Amino acid sequence: MSSLTSSPAGSADDGSGRSVADGAGDAPGWVRDPDADSRAVVAAFFDRLADDLAARGVAAGVCVDLLGGIQVRSGRLSGDSPVPASDAPARYNRRYTAAVLAAYEVLSAAGADGTPGIPAGAELTGLLTAAFVEPLGEQVASGTRAMLDAAADPFAAMVAVARQRETDDFGAEFEFSHPVDDEHQFVAKVHRCGYHEYFRAHGTPQLTPVLCAFDANWISAIAPERHGFTFARPATIGHGAASCPFDFRRTAVVEPSVDRAADAGTGVA
Repeated sequence: MSSLTSSPAGSADDGSGRSVADGAGDAPGWVRDPDADSRAVVAAFFDRLADDLAARGVAAGVCVDLLGGIQVRSGRLSGDSPVPASDAPARYNRRYTAAVLAAYEVLSAAGADGTPGIPAGAELTGLLTAAFVEPLGEQVASGTRAMLDAAADPFAAMVAVARQRETDDFGAEFEFSHPVDDEHQFVAKVHRCGYHEYFRAHGTPQLTPVLCAFDANWISAIAPERHGFTFARPATIGHGAASCPFDFRRTAVVEPSVDRAADAGTGVA
C-alpha cells in the first residue's frame, strides 16, 4: 500500500490528489496523509466494483443492492474488529481489509444464489484485485515518479519514505526487520502482516494478495537507469512465504539533474 495524497511540507497539491513534489522525499519535510489515502482507496474500490459488475451484465438495481450490502457489511466487519485508539495505522488498514472481505462475502453469496454475472473462485479474486489496484494506479505511479525525479538522491528518498511508512502506514499489526541497511542497499523484511492475519482469521487467506498487488503501482514508477536503484520483492507472506522482503539496491550515484527534475512535470519517464 502506498500514499496517494503525500506532499512536501509547504508545497501544494495540484488538484488531482497527486503531490507537487518540489524536492520531496529526501528530507523529513515529506508530509503524508494515510487517513485520507485509505478513504480514497476504499471509495475508488467501491466505485470500480459497481462499474465492473455493470459491465458484466449485472442489472442496475442488483448492482445498487450489492454495493449497498457490501458497504454495510464492511462497516460491520470494522466494528467487529476494533483496533486500539492509539494505533491509527491499524484503523486505516482495517478499512482496506474490511472492504475487500465484505465484497468477497457479499459477491460470493450472490453468485451462490445464482445472480447472473457474478464470478466465483479465482475469477472473483481477480475482479476484486483489479477494483482495488487499478482505479488510483496512475495517480500513485505519477506521484512516486515525481518524488523520485525531484529528489537529489532518489535511492535515499525512497528509503526515507519506506522507513516512514513502517510507522505511519502499518503500526503494531506489522513487524519489520532490516537485515541490510547501508548506503548501497536497504532491505525491509515484513515478518508479521496484519492484512494476512485478518484474512486468515476470517478463513480467507487467499485475499491477502489483493492488497499485495497494490504495490505494483508505486513499483512501476522506479526506473533504474533514471533513478539509480532497483527494487525487488521476490516473495510475500500472502503467497505462502515466511516474510516479504522489500529490497532496494543502489546501482549508481545519480547526480542531481535539472533535466530529470524538469521532466517530472512533463510525464517523461
